[in-house]
Amino acid sequence: MGNFFKSLFSGNKENKETEQEKQLTKNFEILKYDGLRAQRIGQTDYARKCFQEALNLKRDFETMNYLSNLYIQLNQLEEAQELLNEMTVMEPEYPDAFLMLANVYYLRENYPDMEQAAQKAATLDPKSAVARFLQAKAAHKMQNGLMTIAYLTQALVLKDDFLEAYLMRAEVLLGMNQLEEAEKDIQAALKLEEDNESGLLLQARWLAAQGKMAEAEEGFRQIIEVNPFNEQAYLDLGNLLRGEKKLAEAIALFDEGLEMNPELSSLYLERGRARMDNGDKDGATEDIKKAMELDPKKEEALNGHFNNLEPQTGGIPGIF
Repeated sequence: MGNFFKSLFSGNKENKETEQEKQLTKNFEILKYDGLRAQRIGQTDYARKCFQEALNLKRDFETMNYLSNLYIQLNQLEEAQELLNEMTVMEPEYPDAFLMLANVYYLRENYPDMEQAAQKAATLDPKSAVARFLQAKAAHKMQNGLMTIAYLTQALVLKDDFLEAYLMRAEVLLGMNQLEEAEKDIQAALKLEEDNESGLLLQARWLAAQGKMAEAEEGFRQIIEVNPFNEQAYLDLGNLLRGEKKLAEAIALFDEGLEMNPELSSLYLERGRARMDNGDKDGATEDIKKAMELDPKKEEALNGHFNNLEPQTGGIPGIF
C-alpha cells in the first residue's frame, strides 16, 4: 500500500513538472513568434519586449539572433554587443555570430576588436570572403594600408565579383599613388556595375591624380547631376576646385550642396575652408561654428582654431 501511495504522489509531481514545462515552452513560443510578427510590421518596441521576455524564459540561440539584429536596427549597440558575445560563447563554432559582432564593433568604432572577431569568423569559415572584407575594413580604419590590401586580395580570391572589395582596394591604392593598379580595380568595379557612384567617384579621382583636372571635374559634375544628394561628390569636386584656386566656384558648389541638404556638417566645414582661403574670415567662422553644432567631433578635429584650416594634402577624402 505504501508503495502505491508513493508511486501515486511521485507520478503527480512528475505530471505537474511536465505540465509546467509545457506551459513554459508554450509561453516562450508565443512571445517569440509575437516578436517576429511585430518586427515584420515595424512595431520594434513591442518586438524587443517580446524577445526579451522570451529569453527570460529560455536562452534560445535563434531568438538571441533575432534580438541582436533588432538591437542593431535600433542602434542599441552596447546591448547588441553583449548579446552577440553571449552567442559566441554558446555556439563558438558558428561564424555568422562573429561576423555580426565584427559589424557591431565597426559601428562602435572599436576596430582592434572588430579585426579579431572577423579573424575568428575567417578561421571558422576559411571560404568566407565577407570575413576577409571585414578584416580589411578594420585595418583600413587603423590606417594599415598594406594589411588592408592583403585582406582585400584574399577576399577577391574567394569571390572575384566582390564589388565592395574592388572599390576599397582601389581607394587604398589611390592613396598610395599606385595609379596603375588602382585603375585596374576601378575598371573591374565598373564592369560589375557601370553606374556605381563610388566607382565613378574613384574614376574621377584617378583622373585628377593623373593631372586630368578638366576630365575629373566633368566626372564629379556628372555624378552630382545624376544624384544631387551625393555628399562625397560635392566634397571631392569642391576640394578639386579649391586646390586649383577656383574659390568662388568652390563656394558656389558648396552653396548648391547645402541647398539640397542643409544638415551636412562636412559641406559647412569645406565651405568654411574655401571662404577662409578667399579672405572671408567672418563667413568662414560662421560656417565652422555651424559644422561644429551639427557634428561636435569637428571641434576636436580643429582644436578650436580656425587658423588650422589649411589646404588638405592627403588627397580627396575617402569613401570608406
